[in-house]
Amino acid sequence: MPRLAFVFPGQGAQHPGMGKEFAENYAEAALVYDQADEIVGYKLSTLCFEGPAEQLNRTEFAQPALLVSSLAILEVVKKHVLSPVIMAGLSLGEYTALVASGAMNLQEALPLVQHRALFMQAAVPDGKGAMAAVLGLEADQVNEICQKTNGIVDIANYNCPGQLVISGEKEAVNEAGTALKKIGGRVIPLAVSVPSHSQLMQDAACKLQPELHSIDWQEPSIPVVSNVNAQANPRQDFAGLLVKQLYSPVLWEQSIRYMLNQVDYFVEIGPGSTLSGLIKKIDRSRLLGHIEDIPSLNKVIAEVKSL
Repeated sequence: MPRLAFVFPGQGAQHPGMGKEFAENYAEAALVYDQADEIVGYKLSTLCFEGPAEQLNRTEFAQPALLVSSLAILEVVKKHVLSPVIMAGLSLGEYTALVASGAMNLQEALPLVQHRALFMQAAVPDGKGAMAAVLGLEADQVNEICQKTNGIVDIANYNCPGQLVISGEKEAVNEAGTALKKIGGRVIPLAVSVPSHSQLMQDAACKLQPELHSIDWQEPSIPVVSNVNAQANPRQDFAGLLVKQLYSPVLWEQSIRYMLNQVDYFVEIGPGSTLSGLIKKIDRSRLLGHIEDIPSLNKVIAEVKSL
């Protein structure tokens, strides 16, 4: 059996219909949605399966919906005896990985993620924050421009070689974007309402801190790589790292490179294939695939069996 890493998507991967096929065909997946509906007090399952997309895309719904859908899919993956030796998740996906590892349970994680989403949404008034993808430049070039720009703008994501994300005050992000284009970068504004992983999330982090420290963290059965320091950590560090995660850059490329020494292949578990695309740009030879529906599940199982 090859050594597998499981990775879980973050906000932006959500779409109506996610997880529905699994819930209709596997009792294990349906149970996760039933438990989630009971915990949140509304039909989160219906929102995942049917939308509407406009509501599902709102931060307060997108984050719990992604957590639950990825965990429901994971239950089916486990039924087929696929298991990882290490895990990671992009931003919100790190919470999914921590539940998957047994560091906390769904009953703890779901309210936590609901509050995280609300605190993030409330931290910056609508229209005051922005994020943009930056393609084709080195991190040093982007960082230098951000430091020279008036206002708050930071590197929010180190996704893969030649792909970064900047985040902060709308005017500062726009000003930095103009400067980055002048030195040869491509800048693509992102359709988000929250400037994640920027200094503007400090207030959200302060509000979430006591909730994170109140969790009865367990030592994970499978190591989970943190977005903040791109390494696996003991349980006593989880709360502090997740506080920092809100206003620190996501070290995704660095996290994947850390895992490269320990695994043969990566499998993305959950809606979409964004992480698979990033991993392919980091190391094309190590990507096994993504699992978001039954055909993709069967494909990955067949490929694992052939190895």
